[in-house]
Amino acid sequence: MLPETRRSTGPFDIAIVGAGPVGLACGIAAKRHGYDAVLIEKGCIADSVFRFPTNMTFFTTPELMEIGNHPLITGPHNKPTRGEALDYYRSVTRVEALDVRTYERVLRLERRDQSFALDVESRDGPKTYEARRVILATGYYDDPNRLDVPGEDLPHVSHYYTEAHPYAGRRVLVVGGKNSAVEAALDLFRHDAHVTLVHRGVHFGKGVKYWILPDIENRIQAGEIRAWFETVVREIREREVELEQHGTTFTERFDQGFLLTGYHPDPDFLRACGLEPDPVTLAVAIDPETCESRDVPDLYLAGSASAGRATGMIFIENGRFDADRILAHIAKTDGREAPASQPTGRGFGALPNGASITRPRGGASGASR
Repeated sequence: MLPETRRSTGPFDIAIVGAGPVGLACGIAAKRHGYDAVLIEKGCIADSVFRFPTNMTFFTTPELMEIGNHPLITGPHNKPTRGEALDYYRSVTRVEALDVRTYERVLRLERRDQSFALDVESRDGPKTYEARRVILATGYYDDPNRLDVPGEDLPHVSHYYTEAHPYAGRRVLVVGGKNSAVEAALDLFRHDAHVTLVHRGVHFGKGVKYWILPDIENRIQAGEIRAWFETVVREIREREVELEQHGTTFTERFDQGFLLTGYHPDPDFLRACGLEPDPVTLAVAIDPETCESRDVPDLYLAGSASAGRATGMIFIENGRFDADRILAHIAKTDGREAPASQPTGRGFGALPNGASITRPRGGASGASR
């Protein structure tokens, strides 16, 4: 990571919006192809990983989270923790000397002749970057799927779960039926919170991890976690929530609420970039082989940025491979040869067993959790 003293706003060969795992992979690929690239990140490095639950352990193995062929070293259980992942992505940024501008938010971009102008809001005031090409690697974790009910934005209600300790002895409402909600409910229960789980479905989501599902079902059957299925939230108030099940409304008392109903890319930002997300799915049309936008030439979308509401198919594990697709297309367009030192194998370009990952044509994303 370059020091704060560098303040050039371009022109750059490539501007990468987002410095999460996929954005960093794009930055590494750009550098290895000989391009001058800047990464513009509205938060910290790997900001979405930073906002995962404090004590979270990833389900995946470390080699599937590696970028730039740098090994990810983990503890004895061979499953990366949130802390290990943050240390890893920060270290890769330093070792690769990537030019990452943290705490700068891209508001919009505009194509001007043969380049783009990116309007940015930073702590130093507004600025405009210039780049020949742009890669959006913004993920989807910033915008929760809202319930759109009164009281959703009260101070004791959150769409993000951190840790359980502060809620020992408290009544905690958890809304959702997929991994995030189930894991939060179990974590809170095991740290002495009184948990009520509300889910609109008849059953938990099909993607709930196979070793977690029996645990939550047993806790519910034993009465250790209260659960309301086929139930929706109608209103959230200071100390109670109004629920509806099969046309009947009733209230539950609670002290803290976690609305863990998923997330989606920001459609307003995509429109501010000249893109046209589908009005229903919020997905953006891209070429599945190159990840180039079909709406704006020389604008690429990496990882889950193009996925819209479908957040179950693109993860860190396969989204990172978009970096190679994008840079190979850019280099071919420019008549450049692939770098002789281009790594292959574990961290960059292939799975350890030789299998391949195909990017879904429809575009979808998900959290690697």
